[in-house]
Amino acid sequence: MNRITKPKPAAARKKNPVNSVNLVFQTRPLVPALLHWFAQNARNLPWRRTRDPYAIWVSEIMLQQTQVKTVIPYWERWLRELPDIAALAAAPPEKIHKLWEGLGYYTRVRNMQKAAQQIVADHAGQFPRDFDAILALPGVGRYTAGAICSIAFNQPTPILDGNVIRVLTRVFGIASDPREKQTNAHLWQLAEELVVIAARRPCASRLTPRASHFNQSMMELGALICTPRNPQCEICPVKKLCVAHRENRIAELP
Repeated sequence: MNRITKPKPAAARKKNPVNSVNLVFQTRPLVPALLHWFAQNARNLPWRRTRDPYAIWVSEIMLQQTQVKTVIPYWERWLRELPDIAALAAAPPEKIHKLWEGLGYYTRVRNMQKAAQQIVADHAGQFPRDFDAILALPGVGRYTAGAICSIAFNQPTPILDGNVIRVLTRVFGIASDPREKQTNAHLWQLAEELVVIAARRPCASRLTPRASHFNQSMMELGALICTPRNPQCEICPVKKLCVAHRENRIAELP
C-alpha cells in the first residue's frame, strides 16, 4: 500500500493490484539498473552464447522443472546428437527418449518432436519468428513463446515465470495472489511495459539485444539474488526501488 495516500477499500485494491505511484516511480529506473547488472553478472551459460532459436527453445523446454546445473550436460549432448530441427523431426523416438533420460516429465520431449515435425511441415523447417506461430507449437505456452521471441529474436515480448513473478511482486509491492486471474494479468502487463521500455532504450551499440537482456536479467535476478528464501538484498541492484525491501515485507511477497 502506498503510505502517502488514503488506504483503499479491499475491493478497490483487488481491482488494481499494481500501485500506480510505485509503477511510475520504479519502472524507468528499474530497466537501466537491471540491464547494467546483467551485463556485469550474467552467468556464462551455453545457451546464452547463441541466438539460434532451436537451441534456445531446447534450453527453455529442458529448464522447465529442472535446475540449470542439471540441464547443461543434457543440452550440450542434445545439440551434438540433434543439431537442428530437421534432425529432431526425423529422429527415432527411442533416440530422443534416451537423450532425455533422467530429466523426467517425458511429455516435454514428445511434444518437442511433434513441434519439430510441425515446423518442418508448416514452416519449411525454419523456426518461426512470429509469437502466435511459436505459441501454436505443441508444448509451448505463453512464457516459452515470449522467451524464445525475446532471447532469440530480440522482440519485446513479456515473460512471466516464478523468478520474474517474485521480482515484480517484491519490487512493486504487489500483495495479491499472483495466481488470481486479475493479478496475473496485471503482472503480464507490467512485464510487457518493462520489456518495451528496454527495447526502446538508447544504446551505444545497435547490436546489444536489449529486450533479450532485460528479460534474462529479471530471470537471473530471481534465480541468484531475489530468491524465495534468504534473498541477498544487500547486493541487489534494485533494492532502492523495491517496496518489499523498503517496507520489510520480503518474507510476505509473493
